[in-house]
Amino acid sequence: MKKITIAADSFKGSLSSRQVADAFAEGVKSVSPDCVIRKVYVADGGEGTVEALVAMSGGKVVDAEVCDPLMRRVVAHYGLIDDGATAVIEMSSASGLTRLSVEERNPLKTSTFGTGELIADALRRGARKLLIGIGGSATNDAGMGMLRALGFRFLDGYGQELAGCGEDLSRIESIDCSGVAAELRQTEILVACDVQNPLYGEQGAAYIYAPQKGADALVVEQLDCGLRHFAEVVKAHNGADVADVAGAGAAGGLGYTFMALLGARLVRGIDMMLEAAHFDDVIRGCDLVVTGEGRIDSQTLMGKAPSGVLQAAMRQGVPVVAIGGAVEMCDELRESGFAAIIPIADASIPLEVAMRSDVAEENVRLTAAKIAREFFMAKC
Repeated sequence: MKKITIAADSFKGSLSSRQVADAFAEGVKSVSPDCVIRKVYVADGGEGTVEALVAMSGGKVVDAEVCDPLMRRVVAHYGLIDDGATAVIEMSSASGLTRLSVEERNPLKTSTFGTGELIADALRRGARKLLIGIGGSATNDAGMGMLRALGFRFLDGYGQELAGCGEDLSRIESIDCSGVAAELRQTEILVACDVQNPLYGEQGAAYIYAPQKGADALVVEQLDCGLRHFAEVVKAHNGADVADVAGAGAAGGLGYTFMALLGARLVRGIDMMLEAAHFDDVIRGCDLVVTGEGRIDSQTLMGKAPSGVLQAAMRQGVPVVAIGGAVEMCDELRESGFAAIIPIADASIPLEVAMRSDVAEENVRLTAAKIAREFFMAKC
């Protein structure tokens, strides 16, 4: 009896990870009814992470009233899995750029306070492991807002507490963590981070990402100076020296703060997903693993979901086939180790047609049937 695992990312604009997996399973079953199919819903740690992990694990989505980046009350959500022991949080749900209009973008004023409120809510419900995606932020506060919501206090030279937005970075003189809940210290935190930027400098959070959050050249310089000062204060507070670690500059310095003040571990988004899904156990004994995403090209191998799936399967000697809505072959892909890379749609089909959900689903089914015939029946 053949066994296959399907672990594809969403085909953005067309199908969710779950829809890809379901359509693929239908296609395989149409050719090989006895085939055992295991479905793993994956994402790269960004949008769709909560949905994928909750759907795969039978968890639940929790709504919480929190602050948006400008401290207005909104309803955000996160996931609880492992019988509530693990919370899955996308910081963008509370503190993302999509919460603001273009005119409202201002990284001097925006705060990650709402993300801290989501974490606090999860801790109150008993979660002691946090899986956090930090893509899509509207902020450059180095996570000060988040930490304030978790009991930290940031004080200026007069002992006055700061609000914790971007413009406060350069005003901090000391950190008071006496009010931090003990539960937070007992919590394991994994942060999905696929960027390599340090906290500050020409490749840091402010210079690379703040302009898209509404910063002009003067604001970028102000924020960068603030991040440097913040790192100095943190180092004096607890000795942490991780400003140059890859990923410290993610989400306006949130990556740095997770490491320096919360003891978190930064990992590739797909690695966090696969670990949570116990992927190594799922694929053990499989004959084939199939992965994919909407577009497969040279960027696919740079930490995206298919590359993580490929690496995990190769460690167990399981062949991997990649499918994509579109495929742009290159030498890197040819040499990557995929057994095959297959586009699901004919290049002659107009893009707007190929991206329709019904068309994409049917193309996944047809591609799955083709793979089943070629890779399974040929070995019978």
